[in-house]
Amino acid sequence: MARALALRFASGRTEVPGPVTASTGPALTVVTNALNIAGELAVRPQIKIVTTGGVARPQTYELVGPLTVGVLSEVVLDVVVLGVDGVDAELGVMAHHEDEASISRLFAERASRVVVVTDSSKMGCRAFARICGLDRIDTLVTDTGIAPETAAQLTEAGVKVVTV
Repeated sequence: MARALALRFASGRTEVPGPVTASTGPALTVVTNALNIAGELAVRPQIKIVTTGGVARPQTYELVGPLTVGVLSEVVLDVVVLGVDGVDAELGVMAHHEDEASISRLFAERASRVVVVTDSSKMGCRAFARICGLDRIDTLVTDTGIAPETAAQLTEAGVKVVTV
Protein backbone atom coordinates (compact mmCIF):
# COMPACT_ATOMS: atom_id res chain seq x y z
CA MET A 1 0.00 0.00 0.00
CA ALA A 2 2.86 2.39 0.76
CA ARG A 3 4.27 1.76 -2.71
CA ALA A 4 0.86 2.43 -4.32
CA LEU A 5 0.53 5.67 -2.37
CA ALA A 6 4.00 6.79 -3.41
CA LEU A 7 3.32 5.98 -7.06
CA ARG A 8 0.02 7.82 -6.94
CA PHE A 9 1.67 10.97 -5.64
CA ALA A 10 4.58 10.65 -8.07
CA SER A 11 2.16 10.42 -11.01
CA GLY A 12 0.20 13.50 -9.93
CA ARG A 13 -3.08 11.55 -9.52
CA THR A 14 -3.91 13.13 -6.18
CA GLU A 15 -6.27 15.67 -4.78
CA VAL A 16 -3.38 17.80 -3.54
CA PRO A 17 -3.25 20.96 -5.67
CA GLY A 18 -0.12 22.04 -7.43
CA PRO A 19 3.37 20.62 -7.82
CA VAL A 20 5.81 20.10 -4.99
CA THR A 21 8.35 22.90 -4.86
CA ALA A 22 10.91 24.06 -2.33
CA SER A 23 8.49 26.76 -1.18
CA THR A 24 5.41 24.54 -0.84
CA GLY A 25 7.13 21.51 0.67
CA PRO A 26 5.84 17.94 0.60
CA ALA A 27 2.36 17.28 -0.76
CA LEU A 28 1.62 14.68 1.91
CA THR A 29 2.74 13.88 5.43
CA VAL A 30 2.69 10.23 6.46
CA VAL A 31 2.90 9.33 10.15
CA THR A 32 3.79 5.68 10.61
CA ASN A 33 4.94 3.26 13.25
CA ALA A 34 6.02 0.76 10.57
CA LEU A 35 9.69 0.67 9.66
CA ASN A 36 9.05 -0.98 6.29
CA ILE A 37 6.55 1.73 5.29
CA ALA A 38 8.92 4.50 6.39
CA GLY A 39 11.70 2.89 4.35
CA GLU A 40 9.50 2.60 1.27
CA LEU A 41 8.40 6.24 1.39
CA ALA A 42 11.56 7.93 2.69
CA VAL A 43 13.04 8.25 -0.80
CA ARG A 44 10.00 10.17 -2.09
CA PRO A 45 10.58 13.95 -1.85
CA GLN A 46 6.86 14.65 -2.30
CA ILE A 47 6.08 12.77 0.94
CA LYS A 48 7.17 13.88 4.40
CA ILE A 49 7.72 10.87 6.69
CA VAL A 50 7.21 11.04 10.44
CA THR A 51 8.06 7.91 12.40
CA THR A 52 6.69 7.43 15.87
CA GLY A 53 9.73 5.96 17.54
CA GLY A 54 9.38 3.06 19.93
CA VAL A 55 10.51 -0.53 20.24
CA ALA A 56 10.55 -2.51 16.98
CA ARG A 57 8.59 -5.76 16.79
CA PRO A 58 10.71 -7.97 14.49
CA GLN A 59 7.73 -9.97 13.20
CA THR A 60 5.84 -6.95 11.86
CA TYR A 61 8.40 -4.09 11.70
CA GLU A 62 6.05 -2.04 13.88
CA LEU A 63 7.22 0.37 16.55
CA VAL A 64 5.31 0.05 19.83
CA GLY A 65 5.52 1.14 23.44
CA PRO A 66 5.57 4.38 25.47
CA LEU A 67 7.76 6.28 23.00
CA THR A 68 5.24 5.57 20.25
CA VAL A 69 2.38 6.69 22.48
CA GLY A 70 4.22 9.91 23.29
CA VAL A 71 4.55 10.91 19.65
CA LEU A 72 1.01 9.91 18.67
CA SER A 73 -0.44 11.86 21.59
CA GLU A 74 0.96 15.04 20.03
CA VAL A 75 -0.28 14.75 16.44
CA VAL A 76 -3.57 15.36 14.66
CA LEU A 77 -4.29 13.09 11.70
CA ASP A 78 -6.73 13.41 8.84
CA VAL A 79 -6.87 9.76 7.76
CA VAL A 80 -5.45 6.62 9.31
CA VAL A 81 -5.13 3.30 7.50
CA LEU A 82 -5.12 0.28 9.80
CA GLY A 83 -4.33 -3.32 9.06
CA VAL A 84 -6.21 -5.67 11.39
CA ASP A 85 -6.31 -9.37 12.26
CA GLY A 86 -10.03 -9.69 12.91
CA VAL A 87 -13.33 -7.96 12.12
CA ASP A 88 -16.36 -8.87 14.22
CA ALA A 89 -19.79 -7.22 13.88
CA GLU A 90 -20.18 -6.92 17.66
CA LEU A 91 -16.62 -6.43 18.91
CA GLY A 92 -15.21 -4.33 16.06
CA VAL A 93 -11.66 -4.65 14.79
CA MET A 94 -8.88 -6.52 16.57
CA ALA A 95 -5.20 -7.45 16.51
CA HIS A 96 -3.36 -10.52 17.77
CA HIS A 97 -1.00 -8.52 20.00
CA GLU A 98 -2.10 -6.07 22.69
CA ASP A 99 0.79 -3.66 22.09
CA GLU A 100 -0.07 -3.37 18.40
CA ALA A 101 -3.77 -2.98 19.23
CA SER A 102 -3.09 -0.14 21.67
CA ILE A 103 -1.06 1.77 19.07
CA SER A 104 -3.69 1.17 16.38
CA ARG A 105 -6.36 2.37 18.84
CA LEU A 106 -4.41 5.57 19.43
CA PHE A 107 -3.99 6.10 15.69
CA ALA A 108 -7.78 5.72 15.31
CA GLU A 109 -8.44 8.17 18.15
CA ARG A 110 -6.15 10.80 16.62
CA ALA A 111 -7.68 10.62 13.11
CA SER A 112 -10.71 12.25 11.56
CA ARG A 113 -11.28 9.24 9.28
CA VAL A 114 -10.40 5.59 9.88
CA VAL A 115 -9.86 3.18 6.99
CA VAL A 116 -9.38 -0.51 7.76
CA VAL A 117 -7.62 -2.68 5.17
CA THR A 118 -7.79 -6.45 5.53
CA ASP A 119 -8.48 -9.52 3.46
CA SER A 120 -11.88 -11.22 3.58
CA SER A 121 -10.53 -14.18 5.57
CA LYS A 122 -10.46 -11.88 8.64
CA MET A 123 -14.22 -11.18 8.46
CA GLY A 124 -16.12 -12.71 11.34
CA CYS A 125 -12.85 -13.55 13.08
CA ARG A 126 -11.82 -12.50 16.54
CA ALA A 127 -8.32 -11.75 17.74
CA PHE A 128 -6.87 -11.29 21.21
CA ALA A 129 -6.87 -7.49 21.54
CA ARG A 130 -9.62 -5.07 20.56
CA ILE A 131 -8.66 -1.93 18.66
CA CYS A 132 -12.04 -0.20 18.41
CA GLY A 133 -15.70 -0.69 17.59
CA LEU A 134 -17.21 -0.48 14.13
CA ASP A 135 -18.65 2.91 15.08
CA ARG A 136 -15.13 4.35 14.77
CA ILE A 137 -14.51 2.83 11.30
CA ASP A 138 -15.43 4.89 8.24
CA THR A 139 -14.30 2.59 5.44
CA LEU A 140 -13.28 -1.06 5.18
CA VAL A 141 -11.25 -2.11 2.14
CA THR A 142 -11.12 -5.84 1.43
CA ASP A 143 -11.08 -8.35 -1.40
CA THR A 144 -14.08 -9.64 -3.33
CA GLY A 145 -14.22 -12.77 -1.16
CA ILE A 146 -16.25 -10.95 1.50
CA ALA A 147 -19.63 -12.61 2.02
CA PRO A 148 -22.55 -10.41 0.90
CA GLU A 149 -24.23 -10.77 4.30
CA THR A 150 -21.05 -9.64 6.06
CA ALA A 151 -20.76 -6.62 3.78
CA ALA A 152 -24.43 -5.83 4.50
CA GLN A 153 -23.84 -6.06 8.28
CA LEU A 154 -20.90 -3.70 8.05
CA THR A 155 -22.82 -1.27 5.86
CA GLU A 156 -25.74 -1.38 8.30
CA ALA A 157 -23.26 -0.50 11.06
CA GLY A 158 -22.27 2.61 9.11
CA VAL A 159 -19.06 1.29 7.54
CA LYS A 160 -18.50 1.90 3.84
CA VAL A 161 -17.29 -1.38 2.32
CA VAL A 162 -14.95 -1.19 -0.67
CA THR A 163 -13.85 -4.36 -2.49
CA VAL A 164 -10.81 -4.54 -4.72
